[in-house]
Amino acid sequence: MNVKKMGFVLASGLVFALMLGVFALNQNTVAGLAAVIVLAAGFWAFHHRVLAGRGWYWRLSGWLGWLALSFAALLLTWPPVRAVPAVSGGDGGPTEPVSIAQGVLQGVRTADGAVEVYAGIPYARPPVGALRWRAPLAPEPWEGTLQADRFAPMSMQPVNLPIYDALTQIVAKHDYVFSLSNRYRPPVSEDSLYLNIWKPAGEVSDLPVLVFIHGGSLQTGQPWYADYSGEGLARSGVVAVNMGYRLGVFGYFADETLRAESGTTGNYGMLDQIRALEWVRDNIAAFGGDPDNVTLAGESAGAASVSALCTSPLAAGLFRRAILESSTVASVSPPHSFRTLEEALESGRELMARHQCTSVDALRALPAEALVGEAESQHHMTVDGYALTETPYASYRRGVYNGQELLHGYNSRESGPFLLLDPASLSDYAERVRGYFRSYADEVLALYPAASDAEAAAAWAEIWGAVFFDYPHYCLNRLAVDNGIPVYEYYFTKENGYIGPWHSGEEIYCYGNIPEGSGLFDARDRELSAQMLRYWKNFITDGDPNDSSLPRWEQNRSSAQLMEFGASTGMVPEREHALFEILDRMDGWHGET
Repeated sequence: MNVKKMGFVLASGLVFALMLGVFALNQNTVAGLAAVIVLAAGFWAFHHRVLAGRGWYWRLSGWLGWLALSFAALLLTWPPVRAVPAVSGGDGGPTEPVSIAQGVLQGVRTADGAVEVYAGIPYARPPVGALRWRAPLAPEPWEGTLQADRFAPMSMQPVNLPIYDALTQIVAKHDYVFSLSNRYRPPVSEDSLYLNIWKPAGEVSDLPVLVFIHGGSLQTGQPWYADYSGEGLARSGVVAVNMGYRLGVFGYFADETLRAESGTTGNYGMLDQIRALEWVRDNIAAFGGDPDNVTLAGESAGAASVSALCTSPLAAGLFRRAILESSTVASVSPPHSFRTLEEALESGRELMARHQCTSVDALRALPAEALVGEAESQHHMTVDGYALTETPYASYRRGVYNGQELLHGYNSRESGPFLLLDPASLSDYAERVRGYFRSYADEVLALYPAASDAEAAAAWAEIWGAVFFDYPHYCLNRLAVDNGIPVYEYYFTKENGYIGPWHSGEEIYCYGNIPEGSGLFDARDRELSAQMLRYWKNFITDGDPNDSSLPRWEQNRSSAQLMEFGASTGMVPEREHALFEILDRMDGWHGET
């Protein structure tokens, strides 16, 4: 083979491999994968029989024609939208029908028959049209039997191209698996106020209940993510529930007109969560759960929501205890997911100006797709005088709270996903510190010196994680102790082949969802998951995570000792107290300056 032919083979082979990779990672249909192969074969034959020996412009036209046809095939075989099955990989058949006030529904069993799943149960009316930016209303009854075997659409939010999500799985999570089945996109809709239930199979009663609020910065997320699936809890004897709730502009837009209309504004996502808790109170006994023994849990923005609900007057009596993973809004000035009503109203006015709307009704008339891009500017809870009458910090200071016991904590590398594409370097490290800490910067730089790019990146990652995650938990712990609330705090440090102790890395462990055949986890990971699931189950049951088979988890009564979940399990000193002291002065903790 001469050099010219070898060059053609290598170039066309590389283009073919890239095309096939794009179609595969983008979840294009099987027809699309077949089209890539057919078009490549056709191009090679056409080049060999027609274009060989012709002028360069003929050969270039052939290449451009191949690329154009491939692009057309990419669009024509785009992955379809399809509801996500409640049980992946095949189910074990339908459950017995369950009767509730709304009607009769029927779920599905897991393949081994051990867990029953009921997905896509409406807990409120669709918040669309005139119900956009209104408090959720009780759901309508239905006729016949509702087949609760598919998850409802995720709440309206900006979505990535499927290939982006696949690359995230490859680069960050290392768990991408190619499959010829399930090549579709999950639906996204404003009509998303549905919940899902996992329970042990068969006749059960008076089981403890966990209601979980997913994370995603109050902008993104969905209830069916495998890491926090309720299946692991159900296998341990807990009835697990999670829900969709309004996100971004649809959940947290604020306007004075709306406030006059219904007495509240800016917290519609939180009101959805409260409505779901009311639904659980009224209906969970039909699924074997005890409505008087409900634990509310969440991770990231879900934990921030739990933190707020712990002081919301509307949530009083709807849950007994709380679990908060990697977020709270308990500090004097929460660093994320929270803003003042004045800030919320100003942001709302700016949004209306951007869309040239002079009334809320005009904004309601816009299609959801026209507003979904506003998620970044509208994803913060606020003190609306209704769902929240004051900041959670102020409520705790007055001894006003809903949770009788708390379990909470954070991970050793919380900042990992947030700084992955923006690590600090020696050249900008001091500038970043000074930009945030201002007059306190010299103290922080003395605590975290850096003499190289690697040291600067590590120091800034530590500081960033402490500011946004660790310190708010330190604040919550002290407030709980001041009020005599039993409080158990953890520190997750376990490295693995997955995402390790990054933000959200603990979920797959504490909810018992490490895949059986995954090579990303070793024997210690599985042992640790069994321990954490048992601690969580014990806490959900009676407010104490301990039993005689586990290392003793002491209450964090002095904000000095917490439970480490890592290479070993045991109590360790809490870190970063020197930085926390600086943040206390910056934040005005208990009037400090």
